[in-house]
Amino acid sequence: MAHYAELDENNVVLRVNVVHNDITTIDGVEDEQRGIDFLDGLYPDSGTWIQTSYNHNMRTRYAAIDYAYDSDADAFITPQPFPSWTLDEDTTEWEAPEPMPADADTVIYVWDEDTTSWIEWDENAS
Repeated sequence: MAHYAELDENNVVLRVNVVHNDITTIDGVEDEQRGIDFLDGLYPDSGTWIQTSYNHNMRTRYAAIDYAYDSDADAFITPQPFPSWTLDEDTTEWEAPEPMPADADTVIYVWDEDTTSWIEWDENAS
């Protein structure tokens, strides 16, 4: 099965659809354009379709609703988790303004946007 993300005019994912291999494959080779043509015929008023990989074999990660497609990086980008975080253009991952504390393997930390810092999680806090 091939998966395709529909993008809006800002390259934000609206939905992801599955297209059967019988449609996308010719002579044993998958062809992205065949899936796009099929979806354009099925949904003539839809946005732009682009293939995504459930196994992360292309475009960095599997697309999901509200992810953005960056054509320069040829990657789907997750939504920005906090306003203070910046996108690493090389990895297409969001990064906090400061690294997580070194003991994060034994202590649970959460991001506090008000202080722009990692704070130890308190299970009793409301």
